Amino acid sequence: MKPAVVVDVGNTRIKWGRCGADRIEEIAPLPADDPVSWQRQCEAWRLPADACWVLSGVHPSHRDRLRQWLLERGSCVGEINSYRQVPIEVAVDFPEKVGIDRLLNAAAAQSRRPAGKVAFLVDAGSAVTVDVLDEAGRFRGGAIMPGLRLMADTLHRMTAMLPLVGVTERFDPPGRSTIPAMQAGIFHAVLGGIESLLRSTRTLFGDEGILLFGGGDAAILAPHLSSPTVIWPEMTLEGIRRTALAMAEPMA
Repeated sequence: MKPAVVVDVGNTRIKWGRCGADRIEEIAPLPADDPVSWQRQCEAWRLPADACWVLSGVHPSHRDRLRQWLLERGSCVGEINSYRQVPIEVAVDFPEKVGIDRLLNAAAAQSRRPAGKVAFLVDAGSAVTVDVLDEAGRFRGGAIMPGLRLMADTLHRMTAMLPLVGVTERFDPPGRSTIPAMQAGIFHAVLGGIESLLRSTRTLFGDEGILLFGGGDAAILAPHLSSPTVIWPEMTLEGIRRTALAMAEPMA
């Protein structure tokens, strides 16, 4: 099935991807529950009501709301919600429990992974995932940690005095007041966590391979990694597109 639009439904936002002949041509981050914004984006992209959509993501209620809205418009809607639909081998203990976004990243990475080499996948959103495809293209698992916004929100909610801060660029110590000190701590905690996880993963799988970095915070974090990195904001969307094309079952 060839979709016109693919959608990655995240915990805080949804991301639409307009599909071209062989790639994602345009991305639109949108609110998770705002049909007015959805309608405006459909009009901006001049999408016909009966266009074919494929949805996936980690927030089922947001996904279901969008699906219902699309069906009411008369759209053709498919979903990717199981590891069995994704065209990769999932070599972990409980494949059914792996976040579908991580597997979709792996499906996208197959198109860029050099033959016989490893691919390291980082996705930085609400959470940060660091995963690996081995030299045979099998998903071998990885690690999950809080992202920039989640760490900032937790510091604010779980303490009496710390404010809610944004981290939209690199901040370095020493912070000369509370807010820049928090921003520096959050930025370096996430960046350092990614670096440490990559070092540990490379100890097991070797240094040779490609490092792909997606997610909403890729542009903030990826340029500061110590190793060459391919920034790929549409990685998950490309995984949805490739999986949809590989799916045999017809869309509802």
